[in-house]
Amino acid sequence: MRIGIVCPYSLSVPGGVQAQVLGLARELRLRGHEARVLGPCDGPPPEPFVTPLGDSLPLSANGSIAPLAPDPSAALRTLQVLADEQFDVIHIHEPLAPGPTSTALMMHSAPTVGTFHAAGTSASYRILRPALARLIRRIDHKVVVSKDALALVQGSLGGDYEVLFNGVELDAIRSIAPWQRELAASGVRPTVFFCGRHEDRKGLRVLIEAVVRANLDVDVWIGSDGPDTAELTMVTADDERFQWLGRVTDSEKFARLRTADVFCAPSLRGESFGVVLIEAMAAGTAVVASSLDGYRNVATHEVDSLLVEPGDVEALGAALARVLGDVELASGLRRAGDRRAEEFAMTSLTDRYLEIYRSICPSSY
Repeated sequence: MRIGIVCPYSLSVPGGVQAQVLGLARELRLRGHEARVLGPCDGPPPEPFVTPLGDSLPLSANGSIAPLAPDPSAALRTLQVLADEQFDVIHIHEPLAPGPTSTALMMHSAPTVGTFHAAGTSASYRILRPALARLIRRIDHKVVVSKDALALVQGSLGGDYEVLFNGVELDAIRSIAPWQRELAASGVRPTVFFCGRHEDRKGLRVLIEAVVRANLDVDVWIGSDGPDTAELTMVTADDERFQWLGRVTDSEKFARLRTADVFCAPSLRGESFGVVLIEAMAAGTAVVASSLDGYRNVATHEVDSLLVEPGDVEALGAALARVLGDVELASGLRRAGDRRAEEFAMTSLTDRYLEIYRSICPSSY
């Protein structure tokens, strides 16, 4: 089967949707399907099966800055690629985002699957509701990644949707060798790992304050970057516990997850699904996170994680101290997390998507 997977966000920038798109394409190709990913790229394509559609522009979306490509040149490239490739099925992620995905949906050159990821609120859904409600009728099978994503799109635009949780490439994570820690003069301290965009929504400021207030004797690995990077690096400049890594590759992220004692996700809002929590669980890392609805889709307090009220500095510091100071608790969280991760294997998600593809384009078989 020839499958075109369209992503609205730059595939050169780490992100949850980008990881789902690339992971699904890899699994489909392993099974002998000709899957290609179409999307913006700011630099060389991350995989040989990616067709770049131009550079992205940073646009505000869902309380964050999204690397989208809404310009006419990207739309023209999208139309040309779809015409040339003649896909049997087109799988569009975030179908209503401006740029390649909405262009592909309007063209509707083949049976179409649409997967909606966003949760929370959407001004564009509210303002453009009549036009968008008509547009999504072009989607032959609509999918949402969580009940929170369902509430947003169905509540705003109506329609019927199938809930399919995101998938994680478990073997890719577990096959990575653990990261080698540098031995400091004081020895090796426990490590807390944060990896997410440095913006208010992701709660990095809360984590830093929690570590400082609780006076935790830890190394804090901080991956990625964002609009708050310069300010927060200055705040922690004299504190050797905080190590700023910049953007990390998936391989480095997984290696650090395999080594870290705790993965911390202190997000404040806007999370529809906790893929990064599943990645941490698959890597054998104890998880401390905010008790957001999106994270509770995958994590259960006192079973496979410790969850705290978003923005509660004292509670976050106490939870980190508990996990770092209680070997039995940490081991139990890791064992339960490993079992939980199995429920979100990319292989299982691919099985279901293939069933959907076949149901809307049976002539391909």
